[in-house]
Amino acid sequence: MAFPEDVLTADEHVVLHLHPHWKALVRPIAVLVVAIAAIVAGFVLLPENAAATVALYAIAAVALVGVVWLGLWPFLVWRTTHYLFTNERVVLQQGVFSRDRRDIPLGRVNDHTMNQRFFERMLGCGTLVIESAGERGQSRLTDIPNVEKVQTTLYELVEAIHDKHSLGDDEMREIMADVQEGKPVREQAQQ
Repeated sequence: MAFPEDVLTADEHVVLHLHPHWKALVRPIAVLVVAIAAIVAGFVLLPENAAATVALYAIAAVALVGVVWLGLWPFLVWRTTHYLFTNERVVLQQGVFSRDRRDIPLGRVNDHTMNQRFFERMLGCGTLVIESAGERGQSRLTDIPNVEKVQTTLYELVEAIHDKHSLGDDEMREIMADVQEGKPVREQAQQ
């Protein structure tokens, strides 16, 4: 379930491709271990008769439902959640059967903040909040691995976009001189 490269523009390249932190997989793995332990315990401890066989099948059925509901589903959600940082935008994508994707152009990023609770600091993850111009405003990216490095990378990407689209002092002087001479701005863009 890799992120499709065909959604990128021609000049766009991936800088970071992340899934939520591996701590999201602790519960699914624990559920799997408990389910296997319950089946093995039932097989070893129950006597060999018809009632015990029915009980063992019941334990196996409950374990299977628990593994699918509390183990497989969270794993699929984790696997299909993508945080993609490119040289042009931030792409947030999630969804197992249906898909939701939000693109935040780097030029529209107004602010980004990071926070970590004590336990998250120990694990090396945290929450990144990206505030952008537009209707939706803030996007909250939870359980980001190495959130400090991700925030620094986001800062560098935003600054690179601003530098790319801003005029230098010399360019601004030329434009102002042309405007004072009466040249229309369209001619300047065509030159």
